[in-house]
Amino acid sequence: MDPRVFLLFSLCFFFLFPNLSNAAVQIPGGKESVLKLTTATSSVPLDPTRVTQISWRPRAFIYRGFLTDNECDHLITLAKDKLEKSMVADNDSGKSIESEVRTSSGMFLKKAQDDVVESIEARIAAWTFLPPENGESIQILHYEHGQKYEPHFDYFHDKANQELGGHRVATVLMYLSNIEKGGETVFPNSESTKTQPKGSDWSDCAKDGYAVKPRKGDALLFFSLHPDATTDPSSLHGSCPVIEGEKWSATKWIHVRSFDTPMNSANGDCVDSNPNCPAWALQGECKKNPLYMVGSEDAVGNCRKSCKVCSS
Repeated sequence: MDPRVFLLFSLCFFFLFPNLSNAAVQIPGGKESVLKLTTATSSVPLDPTRVTQISWRPRAFIYRGFLTDNECDHLITLAKDKLEKSMVADNDSGKSIESEVRTSSGMFLKKAQDDVVESIEARIAAWTFLPPENGESIQILHYEHGQKYEPHFDYFHDKANQELGGHRVATVLMYLSNIEKGGETVFPNSESTKTQPKGSDWSDCAKDGYAVKPRKGDALLFFSLHPDATTDPSSLHGSCPVIEGEKWSATKWIHVRSFDTPMNSANGDCVDSNPNCPAWALQGECKKNPLYMVGSEDAVGNCRKSCKVCSS
């Protein structure tokens, strides 16, 4: 492959993603060489030869072996004793509520919680070309027998959540375990559905759209918005019920603008960034979801006033 192509790619990379300007580019020296990018905080290089585009509507890509086995096991260990029932965002109010639509359990890690998490976050930013500050904290999810997540959109229908970093433009779904049967990620509205052959090893749920089988270490990247920033209905997706085994996954949602610093909390003012904060505080979310509600050393909380961790 012409080295000039790789040089052009690397220049575009640095101009479009200056916060990773310490990345090292290995120019190929022979036929079998590939472009590999190593960020300043990620010890695992990116390998574009492992990436396959699986769909254009929605825009979706699979990266085989994005995580190592050790990284997968490490993320599961961090989450195992901290899981709570997964919630969904109400379409009208934006409030987090329990629903039979989503029956898994999960928890959020802290950003850059340790070296492993920080390395994975840097790798995601380098792969997607989206700034790290636009991403939410990684969410670890666990699905046992029969548990699922009905088809849904990752972009928002309520204005309250859109104020927090805007729509989710992209999702990176990382599979942390293998599964005997079921648990596929399915896109019911994908235009690629009819071109995907499926045998008896696929669940009935997976046959209702283009589907991806969970495989430990693989990562699925898909976009919820079109390139012109309008919402993409073909990004409807769900997690099929687990039939045999158990499923572990890690999700990284990425917004169109910074999620770390809400617009009205940029100066550390004692404010709430979401009108639902008082109600969430009364429901105990300040303790259940402290990273989002209160914040951390690295991120400003969205409900600091209602959680009474500051004074106005």
